[in-house]
Amino acid sequence: MNRIARFAMVASAAVGLVAPVAHAQAQGAGKPTIAVMSFNNNAVTSDAREYDGLSKGVADFLVTEMANNPSVRVIERDQVQKLVDEQRLVSGGQVDKETAIRVGKLLGAQHMIFGGFMADPRGNFRIDARAVNVETGQIVHTERVQDKADNVMSLIEQLAAKLNTGMKLPAMPMRTGEAMSNEGRRVGTVRAGTPAAAPAPAPASSQKLPMKYAVMYGKALDLADRGEKDRAVELFGAVLKDFPDFGPAKSGMSKLKPAS
Repeated sequence: MNRIARFAMVASAAVGLVAPVAHAQAQGAGKPTIAVMSFNNNAVTSDAREYDGLSKGVADFLVTEMANNPSVRVIERDQVQKLVDEQRLVSGGQVDKETAIRVGKLLGAQHMIFGGFMADPRGNFRIDARAVNVETGQIVHTERVQDKADNVMSLIEQLAAKLNTGMKLPAMPMRTGEAMSNEGRRVGTVRAGTPAAAPAPAPASSQKLPMKYAVMYGKALDLADRGEKDRAVELFGAVLKDFPDFGPAKSGMSKLKPAS
């Protein structure tokens, strides 16, 4: 196959992958568009490679949290992954700023979020995130959250809120029991009789999920991406066995095993 034909084939594939995203953008014109890349695994534990699946898990959880803001448009993780896989845009499994910008341009996103996480032998867990403006190529905000590993879902929730503020996106709706300061910061519980905006429902990912199951969920996503549906269904099912109301696992299962 000559060079021109090969280029045409790649371009055609890219158009096919981006079309669903373009349709979604048209549906929500005027809203800031955000996409999240897989997070690099920087664990320093003896079983560091066991955390590999969490690279996609962290991204997926963050997408769910940030999509809780109706004033922004967040591209689904699997749409990002399809483009990355088809175009072979990530080498060595590591995502950097240049890769994030390249993916963002293909997706038509204004903001790309990428970063890494680290687990240590003492059970601590940290997530570092960066937000880049696709048009200018500049890092517009960096954020770090850390806690015990089993508080991973709470960390994702914190990270989403901090990124939303740091990136100067439209404010997230308040959740039940929250109040706002004059500067727009969440300051705690709303007292009885205090007027407040209607709270937003908690996203499906806010349920507490121990690290073991978060890793399991991330591995299921990776298996699904690689077409290993039976193994992915098995892991989604293992998560749902102990956490039957965990929305993301339900969604992942339904995509692979539609109800008859």
